[in-house]
Amino acid sequence: MLTLGERRVRTQFNVSASTDVDLIKQQAATLINTLERLRPSQCPKEMERLLDMAQEAVEVGAMWGVKAATY
Repeated sequence: MLTLGERRVRTQFNVSASTDVDLIKQQAATLINTLERLRPSQCPKEMERLLDMAQEAVEVGAMWGVKAATY
């Protein structure tokens, strides 16, 4: 079963078979998972918002990194 980070950045999808793409996606997935572990079960709304924005920024960064690696 894939982790949240692996699902979000689609670590299984790499049509170029690039090792750089694999590395970018795996590191992004790890950071997303680390941020998710910071989320308590009773998360204050502001903390939830901050974690959501941080995870989204990682997803976007991974997307641009993959785009650059496959340019």
